[in-house]
Amino acid sequence: MPEQLPLPLEEVAPRPSVAGLPKNRRVYVNRNLSLAHIDWIGFDMDYTLAIYDQAAMDRLSIDVTAARLVQRGYPEWITTIPYDTDFAIRGLLIDKKYGHVVKMDRYKAVGKAYRGFTQLPKDQIRAIYHSNKARAPTSRYHFIDTLYALSEAALYAGIIDACDKRGEKVDHAKLFADIREAIDEAHRDGTVQAAITSDLSRYIKRDEVLGPTLHKLRSAGKKLFLLTNSRRPYTELVMTHLLGSASAEYPTWKHYFDVVVCASCKPAFFQEHRPLMERVHEDREGSNMRPAQGLERMRVYEGGNLHDFERMLGVTGDRVLYVGDHIYGDILRSKKESAWRTAMIIQEMDIEVAAYHECGDALEELADLEERRARLDDELRYHQAHFKEVQRRLDSIALTARTVRVEGSAALSGGPPSARAISDLEAERIRAKRAVERVRTMLREIEANARELEARIDRSFHQYWGSLLKEGTETSSFGDQVEEYACLYTSRVSNMYYYSPLQTFRSPRDLMPHEL
Repeated sequence: MPEQLPLPLEEVAPRPSVAGLPKNRRVYVNRNLSLAHIDWIGFDMDYTLAIYDQAAMDRLSIDVTAARLVQRGYPEWITTIPYDTDFAIRGLLIDKKYGHVVKMDRYKAVGKAYRGFTQLPKDQIRAIYHSNKARAPTSRYHFIDTLYALSEAALYAGIIDACDKRGEKVDHAKLFADIREAIDEAHRDGTVQAAITSDLSRYIKRDEVLGPTLHKLRSAGKKLFLLTNSRRPYTELVMTHLLGSASAEYPTWKHYFDVVVCASCKPAFFQEHRPLMERVHEDREGSNMRPAQGLERMRVYEGGNLHDFERMLGVTGDRVLYVGDHIYGDILRSKKESAWRTAMIIQEMDIEVAAYHECGDALEELADLEERRARLDDELRYHQAHFKEVQRRLDSIALTARTVRVEGSAALSGGPPSARAISDLEAERIRAKRAVERVRTMLREIEANARELEARIDRSFHQYWGSLLKEGTETSSFGDQVEEYACLYTSRVSNMYYYSPLQTFRSPRDLMPHEL
């Protein structure tokens, strides 16, 4: 065992106080978690330890997929479309019935929708989606829940947009199925991985604080494992790029980990009982595999399942923290099928927190408008009730007067109201009606100002979809999953460097509306 480096490695990553951390470097907490009670910390690789350049990855995926669609019989011009790699975010739905891309809130209500790059008006959204909630996954809908899948949505929207402009009909479901098959084929045959490994620095951002972060956790007695769906050769290249020369005290990237598992096939790893396999001879490929009987450092295992893995580690689920980026494969399934604690890497947090800072004044103004709207709603109810009461009294007097004329009834008890009293009531009715109209006019102005502010705030986050984690005033569908299944979330693994390995992360107090 190599001697551990001293902490805090100031020459590599100076340690600011947590209180002074920029918001995009902080770890955010949905459920209380004490690292003192965690024995094992596991990591996914792609988009977790390895942070990809999203624009470069999307451009690569689009180019490769479009070329394969042409091979399948699509027209050559689809390779020349100016695809917008900034179009998609995580948490969108592909509606294969109408060719729309939509975004939902936590209650599955569609708030925004596009056909191609044209936004659908609110009345069309209501007509299509508000009578039947959109749900995924189904034969009609496909969930875009990973950064890897953003290129699929951009390609789909781009082709539909171009076809609409050309006046060409589109089989929406077949188009998306062909896109999915083409991009999966490019990954299966190694085309995408070959492009990445030929220029790792272009596609994968090397984080100089990653190595010190893993070292700090190990020095505090934590055991680390790598659990990735990537296959062994690709994992070797990427992890060597990330950690191979990070520290002289760690001769290879494998020295950072106590267990390494490749080709894990998550989420099946958490649901099925595939055996954990090991190579009989580490330096040979091919049919050189056998079921693993135990776990050793410096070896690379493949496959496996949750129950055997926990048994071999000798640990109960709540002593494990798993860090990943895939809301379904890494976070949701591990949370549902095990007692593992979870931390989600959301590299878009850099954009989210910057946007919140940028539109801080607009958010305060919107909150002020919402308070004024609530006060005016109360005032409107008062004036409407007063108007109805005055109108009821006038109607009662008119009805009584008609009865007297028609039936010759006896005089009213106390005598009929005077003309002056009736005139005063009529004046009061007019004043109440004008008050109702005045308040309604003010409410319409507030609604218009609020819509303008909300659109400006949305554009601060994303030109098409607004905030990743919110939809309007509600949490987005994606944000809801993060909140429900991720104990912690942060923009990158190395943010953990700035916290104690025994840190207790505490979530904010959860308030219900009546407590606000």
